[in-house]
Amino acid sequence: MQVTELIGSTVRILAVLCLGTYLGARADGEFGRAQGIAAFESERLADTHAASSRIQDAATLKPNQSRWSPGRIAAWRESQAAASQAPLGLLRLPDVDLVAPVYIGTGELALNRGLGWIEGTSPPGESGNVGIAGHRDGFFRALQDVARGDVVELVTPDSTLRYRIDSTVVVDPDAVHVLAPTDSSVLTLVTCYPFYYVGHAPRRYIVRARLERSGPDPLQRVSAN
Repeated sequence: MQVTELIGSTVRILAVLCLGTYLGARADGEFGRAQGIAAFESERLADTHAASSRIQDAATLKPNQSRWSPGRIAAWRESQAAASQAPLGLLRLPDVDLVAPVYIGTGELALNRGLGWIEGTSPPGESGNVGIAGHRDGFFRALQDVARGDVVELVTPDSTLRYRIDSTVVVDPDAVHVLAPTDSSVLTLVTCYPFYYVGHAPRRYIVRARLERSGPDPLQRVSAN
């Protein structure tokens, strides 16, 4: 009888010990999981903050204005003294030496200072048709030199998207279909045309690029022009 009671007591003790070990391991696992999630979120926020800082810093660099019109250069200088919202991101076309900040809307301040996200199209960094406009005698004068296959990089605090140009076309100003929503992820760049027209340019130059892949942050390679 004593042996049976001893065995039963031992089994109960072992059961308690195993349960304690299981609960302890589970608690450690949950704690480790929570720590892992916290570390991931902290790293993500740090990366987002760093990307935002780099976008803001790059937006303050003087662009390459060698082919800009004198009036556009003067407007850009005046815009630097005006209060403005932070840019949504950066547009970069390395093949034509273009790096430009992208702001919300297509008002004069936004387009004198950089490029403007066309409201009503998909926001930068999201899927669909992202529309971006710029002046033909300023930042987007470089579009006259783009070619099919050229790379376009769109950088936001949350992502770096790499597109590749697949077409250019000249359309009338009322050809709003170029900004219509799309199932695939595309980037539509819009400027007036002809590039060197004197007065109000009568047509629009459209560059369409399709999403290729996400990639490393190209801001790490951006330097002052």
